[in-house]
Amino acid sequence: MNDSNDMDDFDRFMAIIRASEEKAREFLENIFNNQEIADKFFAIEQKILTIDNFKGLLEELLLLIEDLFALPFVWIAMVSDSVLADLLEAAESSVVLQRRLKLVTPDTLHELLGEQAEPFLANDQLKRFSGILPEKQHYLIRSLAMLPLTLHGKLVGSLNLADSDPSRYQPDMDTSFQSQLAVKVSICLANVIAQEKLRRLATHDPLTDLPNRREMDVVLQQELTRASRYNQSLALIFVDCDNFKQVNDRYGHDCGDALLHHVALRMRQTLRTTDKVFRFAGDEFVIILPHLSLQEAELAATRLRATVHAQPLEYQGNSVPLDISCGVASIADLEDLDANAFLKVADSRLYEAKARKTPQ
Repeated sequence: MNDSNDMDDFDRFMAIIRASEEKAREFLENIFNNQEIADKFFAIEQKILTIDNFKGLLEELLLLIEDLFALPFVWIAMVSDSVLADLLEAAESSVVLQRRLKLVTPDTLHELLGEQAEPFLANDQLKRFSGILPEKQHYLIRSLAMLPLTLHGKLVGSLNLADSDPSRYQPDMDTSFQSQLAVKVSICLANVIAQEKLRRLATHDPLTDLPNRREMDVVLQQELTRASRYNQSLALIFVDCDNFKQVNDRYGHDCGDALLHHVALRMRQTLRTTDKVFRFAGDEFVIILPHLSLQEAELAATRLRATVHAQPLEYQGNSVPLDISCGVASIADLEDLDANAFLKVADSRLYEAKARKTPQ
């Protein structure tokens, strides 16, 4: 009888040992897995903290997460507001972001995340996320994690991770690593936006939001080199606002500023997307027209003059008319690939155009 009791005690003792060993193995496995995950998140953070441009940040972030975590779906949803609009427009040239950047409304984000700045995991009723899901492949998603991205405390987007496995992201899972990553990405986002603003201030005119003369010098030389190398046409239009001084004298300098902004907007709306408009100085603008001959550029200048003339500025109850003069030159006018010579030819023809308008 004692032998039987001793055997039962021994079996219970061994069962306790085995259970303890199993718990120890699970504990060590969790530690190992968590450390592995932490190392991956740390690798992502280290990489993105070194990037100083918006497009590069988003591209690197998405590709790293996809690679390190073997995720089939990684994308960003972002609000196209006034702060981000220019950066999002520039990012459209990225092949990666064309497929992985989804523009959404603020209401769409707030409906899903509310005011909380915490990651959100889901693996059921995924139709409610249709506003942020990537197109075409959304029907393959069975679980997802939304990581909120903020800018100066304002919700501006979400980093989204998803899988066809419904157990990959379950609502009861710990989200501490995702929270940490969301904070780091938000900090990087604020940093690159500040960097982009500084670069833009150095290359753009704050009044018209057009690239400035410094940027024009760089782009014009690049276009001259490209056109020569590939034996392509290239034209240039020098633009001057007629009677601009009289506008300032009659309506004030604030009206003059508004008029320059108005002209800049009309030019961007009238010309091709491949044409490049710059504010040269004062009321003068320069337009670079790739692939256009002299005759084609003259037709573009004619359309531009007609557009500006037909759309006066409405300013404080006044209709302020304006005409422009244009001097047109082409690469065929040049003996050497000299940007200054190119400008001088167009400037000379602008002077001739203005002289023809002056009463004799």
